[in-house]
Amino acid sequence: MYTLRKSLGQHFLKDENICKKIVAALQQCSFVNLLEIGPGAGALTKYLLKIPAVNFKAVDLDVEKVEYLLMNFPELKEKIVHNNFLDMDKPFNEKFTIVVNFPYNISTQIRFKILEWKKDIQCAVGMFQKEVAQRIAASEGSKVYGISSVLTQAFFNVEYLFEVSERSFQPPPKVNSAVIRLTPKNDYLTMKDEESFFLLVKTAFNQRRKTLRNAVKKLFDKETLQQKIFDKRAEQLNVEDFANLSFKMLP
Repeated sequence: MYTLRKSLGQHFLKDENICKKIVAALQQCSFVNLLEIGPGAGALTKYLLKIPAVNFKAVDLDVEKVEYLLMNFPELKEKIVHNNFLDMDKPFNEKFTIVVNFPYNISTQIRFKILEWKKDIQCAVGMFQKEVAQRIAASEGSKVYGISSVLTQAFFNVEYLFEVSERSFQPPPKVNSAVIRLTPKNDYLTMKDEESFFLLVKTAFNQRRKTLRNAVKKLFDKETLQQKIFDKRAEQLNVEDFANLSFKMLP
């Protein structure tokens, strides 16, 4: 037996059909190294361990769950790490794939960790709060298109796969969930540099009701700000527009 810890945002997946759909979505990617983040009670883990010819590792912050998994899945010995994913070093020396039922209270931090490791990640399949998944997958012009959309889509192709009812979890969360898949783009967008790009996107969307000219005026000279694109609002620009604009930013 084990306890569920609200402080860690633990809502464990219990729907076997959903588990199988996640694993099927994962297996559409090609990989040798696989990291499961937050395996919990092993709902996904028991299927992941059956994938042939895969170097599998799991990481969980909760020592009780680590002990529970080792007791129920002896084959996890030396494959499971008791650690905070946000603090860990890269789990493999080669490229790897990630699968995760995101703890909703730290989903933003985990997403940025994935962006940090983007050159080493072959694929990531994850379950998010539905609204978060929609934001990540949104296109320009959508009301939910924003920072998460642009920063993720600059480096990954995003597929919104399917939605998951709160009844699929124990205990049921107060929100619905959705599963998305991230696969790296073959060619990254050309941008001035990542730091400038991130600053531009965050500044633009922090005042999304304003025209770009007013929202990001401190980042460009007056002459550049006269260009027609600055008549638009942040949500009207696609990812390529932001990348192109980054070259015109003040040094």
